[in-house]
Amino acid sequence: MAYTKSKVLLNERIVDNIYKMVVEDNNEVKPGQFYMLKLEGQTLLPRPISVCEKNEGTITFLYAVVGQGTKEYAVLEKGDYINLTGPLGNGFKIDENLGRVALVAGGIGTAPMLEVAKKLRENNNASKLDLYAGFRDEVYLIEEIKEYADEVYLTTNTGKYGHKGFVTDVLKPENYDVVLCCGPEIMMKKVIEMCKEKNVKIQVSMEKHMACGVGACLVCTCKTKDGHKRTCKDGPVFDGYYVEL
Repeated sequence: MAYTKSKVLLNERIVDNIYKMVVEDNNEVKPGQFYMLKLEGQTLLPRPISVCEKNEGTITFLYAVVGQGTKEYAVLEKGDYINLTGPLGNGFKIDENLGRVALVAGGIGTAPMLEVAKKLRENNNASKLDLYAGFRDEVYLIEEIKEYADEVYLTTNTGKYGHKGFVTDVLKPENYDVVLCCGPEIMMKKVIEMCKEKNVKIQVSMEKHMACGVGACLVCTCKTKDGHKRTCKDGPVFDGYYVEL
């Protein structure tokens, strides 16, 4: 798999264990796609990171420091280089008018929603666009998404911001034509169940450990109505009625 060396323009901590990295990149990207990131001479396997935002000549990633690989990313400085391959996978299907849209995110699953919200607004493909975002304690990326969203509903486990509890406590899928969702599987499973109950369309972005990012290694399979599918190649975005969580 071919990697391109890309210069780091910004790499900063925005809250505890959550970092924002901006790198040079000229590829066209669809909201919901991801890249594989790898450092030369460091941890063997690359890490899949979803696209947070695409601007002319740059791409922004938001990542959580949870293991050795991402710890190595966190010490990168402006002017350093990182190897990228992408964009990979299938993004959210937002090329037509979706009507009333709810973006539902949990934790680092909020990251891809910035580019999703931006593109929906740029293309006028949502008559209503609301964000429902759940976090443990600290919130992030909300101000950036507010620029495009009509309403923002926040929940935190600790009650520090917004509703104390889970994002599914405040979500009312019946108020929307489609839900676009990314976050922990336990959260997405509940959101899918809620959408099915109200007969609301839903797309979910699956998060899995990946080794190659192109469908060759079969590490990232997820269960669907047609058996196991590769999250990297067949997803990461799937119809919520199609996956089995």
